[in-house]
Amino acid sequence: MPAFYADFEVADQLEGRFDLLVLHLHLVIRRLSATDDPAARKIAQALFDTFFHDMDRTLRAMGVGDMSVGKKVKDMVRAYYGRCAAYEEALTGEGDLAEAIRRNVYEGAQHAPQAPALAAYVLRARDGIDALPLDALKRGAVSFPAPSADDHAAAPAEEKR
Repeated sequence: MPAFYADFEVADQLEGRFDLLVLHLHLVIRRLSATDDPAARKIAQALFDTFFHDMDRTLRAMGVGDMSVGKKVKDMVRAYYGRCAAYEEALTGEGDLAEAIRRNVYEGAQHAPQAPALAAYVLRARDGIDALPLDALKRGAVSFPAPSADDHAAAPAEEKR
């Protein structure tokens, strides 16, 4: 969605796209994994596996040499787990989501004025995913909200500077 790159100023390159995918994927996988339903957990694992299989194909399509694709994918897996840990800490109220987004999506930029707005979007998306019936989610009936000006308005005033 162009709004992520235009309005939220996420870098429109491999790293920025990867970070947006991780944010969205984490919301779905955390919901599927937060259940005792073995089928939901199996779907969560399949989503993870499919994501990294696709990352492998994407790197190859971009011309990354066969000898270095495996290392790059391993680096991406490590990055995924690190980002998800930071996001989960924030989503459970033990951390600052905007700060986690600033460090990861905005690559630690000192000034990332869009991080609070992107955090507001993520919270809206999380609430939508969490409200879905598990059976719908298992069927793949997932939709994410469109990024909007409301996300910018929802960001705490002190973080908008």
